[in-house]
Amino acid sequence: MPPRAWRSLPSPRVPRTPRSCLGFPRGIKTSCNLYSFNGPLTSGQMSLEQVIEFCAEIGFDAVDPTGYYFKGYPAVPDHTLIYRIKHLAFSLGLAISGTGVRNDFAVPDAGKRDADVAHVTRWVDVAAKLGAPVLRVFDGRVMPDGVPKAQVMDWIVDGIQRCVTAGEARGVMIVLQNHNDALKVAADYLEIRRRIPSPWFGLNVDIGSLRTTNDPYAEIAMLAPYAYTWQVKELVYRNNKEERVDLKQIARILKDARYRGYVPIETLGPGDPKEKVRRYLDEFRAALAM
Repeated sequence: MPPRAWRSLPSPRVPRTPRSCLGFPRGIKTSCNLYSFNGPLTSGQMSLEQVIEFCAEIGFDAVDPTGYYFKGYPAVPDHTLIYRIKHLAFSLGLAISGTGVRNDFAVPDAGKRDADVAHVTRWVDVAAKLGAPVLRVFDGRVMPDGVPKAQVMDWIVDGIQRCVTAGEARGVMIVLQNHNDALKVAADYLEIRRRIPSPWFGLNVDIGSLRTTNDPYAEIAMLAPYAYTWQVKELVYRNNKEERVDLKQIARILKDARYRGYVPIETLGPGDPKEKVRRYLDEFRAALAM
């Protein structure tokens, strides 16, 4: 072995308790949305590789490395970096459950919308190389002044549809995250899903971004049958007021929808992200096992 080569070797696999022993519903797997580590990742305190190793250490089934954390974003990373991350995850027994990018399909400038379709299409290729089954996109940052909502919805549908076509060609599903941006309520996302019926398009249900409703759990349940992935955050909102999530209700929604697949958790706000993620993973596991 060349000198110092051992330093680049991945950590040994960490024994984990099988999900069946934890009482998990069959087919539900845990993932970590790496936005949970946004602070240390953007400051350089932790590398993407170190975060992935930590997620393996505490027993996640998968990770969701958002595109922002690949060096040079929004430019497409070099294939050597993509494959290094893919190999590291594999060597640690982790799947890559998805990745995501920023985009804005609600902007009135058609040229900017076209540029964002091209941006998403380039990252479809990154997702395919990573082995990520889904690529997360947004609707748009804000509802533009003076433009009918129906027109904005047409722009969003057109942009996403073109991304879905690109995704299907590379074997990557496009998932739309409800993010409390231009669109706010479950009905809007269901309308987009109705207008894009492709099996290569689904929803990324972000439980912390349905903020204007008086019953966030009812809205989450409306979206759940169309979920291809999730973001299970620590807070939900009722009439724009935050409250701690009831994970038992989220677990019930997952089971009632007969969801099968990865459920990424995401922690935000102050505090040590390692401790926050570890604790929240334990809480989520406990809720699933009930």
